[in-house]
Amino acid sequence: MKKHTSIIAMALVVCILSSCATVFGGKVTAAQRTKPKEGEPSRAVRPVALIADILLFWPGLIVDFATGAIYKPEQKNVVEDKKTVEAK
Repeated sequence: MKKHTSIIAMALVVCILSSCATVFGGKVTAAQRTKPKEGEPSRAVRPVALIADILLFWPGLIVDFATGAIYKPEQKNVVEDKKTVEAK
């Protein structure tokens, strides 16, 4: 019985220490990992993941921001549209 209790406790700790956007956000794209250069617009943050990290376990924010998972992935067609607008 003691072994089951320790396994359950370890599983609970792993769930608590995980961050929401890193676990549930999907694959992190290169656009999420790369900091915007000077003059480029800042990256948008996923509000649901941010609120969940704050309410459930705030140190998870550190992991989400470090991995870039907290940022919304940039849509490929939006990037292409920006390039065509800038070219005109």
